[in-house]
Amino acid sequence: MVESGKNISQLRIVIKQGKTYVETYGDSFQTRDLFTVWGIVQLLRLYPGRVPDLELLFETGDKTVLDKQKFQAVTPPPIFSYCGQNNALDIVFPDWSFWGWAETGIKPWEKVLKDIQEGNKKIKWKDRVPYAFWKGNTHVSSTRYKLRMCNATDQHDWNARIYSLHWDKEIEQGFKNTKLEDQCTHR
Repeated sequence: MVESGKNISQLRIVIKQGKTYVETYGDSFQTRDLFTVWGIVQLLRLYPGRVPDLELLFETGDKTVLDKQKFQAVTPPPIFSYCGQNNALDIVFPDWSFWGWAETGIKPWEKVLKDIQEGNKKIKWKDRVPYAFWKGNTHVSSTRYKLRMCNATDQHDWNARIYSLHWDKEIEQGFKNTKLEDQCTHR
């Protein structure tokens, strides 16, 4: 079953007797594959001897790859993805790149957590903007694209602030608008 997913996944991780083995099938976006493997290695270090032998396939992009329509008569390969959709069979998996992602200015998690905790102290909860807040790439899925409809209009304020992120622009500006510690401004 795992073999049938080679052509639609980017990465195969084999865990055998507590060791990690990697086979690459395609290019990942930036270093997402590296941090996916790093996350698995951290998991094995945290729980030595407790992770069974297994094989995993990963799709490290921002779109699903297992369309339900294509796999009605056949069992789909078990592919883990960083995203999911109602019409997909991908197995949703946490995005390990947020343990650090050099190209987007995301530091290792321990540092990010400390920075977020410090940023959280800057504005008291009662003084924060009373709106739901979300910032991200709205062009990778229809659900995210529709999320933009929650922004205020002339007719209605849905009490949400949705910000579409354009990574090329962020790269040019040195990621000044993506620092998580500066986003503790809404309740």
